[in-house]
Amino acid sequence: MAWLYTLAVKKISDLRKDYSRAELDEDRAHNDPLAQFHVWFDEALEHEIPEPSAMTVATVDERGRPSTRIVLAKDVDRRGIVWYTNYLSRKGRELAVNHYAALQFHWVEHERVVRIEGLVAKTGAEESDAYFASRPLASRIGAWASEQSQPISSRAVLVARAAEFGLSFGLHPPRPPHWGGYRLVPDRWEFWQGRASRLHDRLVYTLQRDGSWARQRLSP
Repeated sequence: MAWLYTLAVKKISDLRKDYSRAELDEDRAHNDPLAQFHVWFDEALEHEIPEPSAMTVATVDERGRPSTRIVLAKDVDRRGIVWYTNYLSRKGRELAVNHYAALQFHWVEHERVVRIEGLVAKTGAEESDAYFASRPLASRIGAWASEQSQPISSRAVLVARAAEFGLSFGLHPPRPPHWGGYRLVPDRWEFWQGRASRLHDRLVYTLQRDGSWARQRLSP
């Protein structure tokens, strides 16, 4: 078996990498976590890291069972971090009962991770409409065709639904009522920079009652 061959060549427990690309020092890090995020994000763009806006979204259901998935951030500003999805998907159902979530960006090439936690709410209808209208036509049709996270008997069913909605809406499909944006408003940011010998740099920013950010270094 292929997996047996892989294990024979290299054990998972033997996989190691020492990190030495950069450092994260308090004297040079921004006091504002959003500003620090944009410094790192702009560097990811400059160096053409694949999918720099890809982030993990972690949610928790009513039983306390967590789940994660990768989505693309579509806006990061003073109001929060925005992504778009089907409100009836698993993450949508979980956010309906537990409004807190966690995000994680991982830029492997720069040996960096950003973790963000906070309260999530839906974006306004106008904002969701504007973004939906900017998507390619096939993606807009796909939002209608996919009953996200629901069981499906075959891909042929999905393709047939896409064809059906394509014929129905033509070039101007409206935004589905079950599709739109979420915005996470951060109350905690953590910036992780890989360092040699597993002595990584970790700076955490915690939102204070007066709206300021308290910054601390964490042990790796």
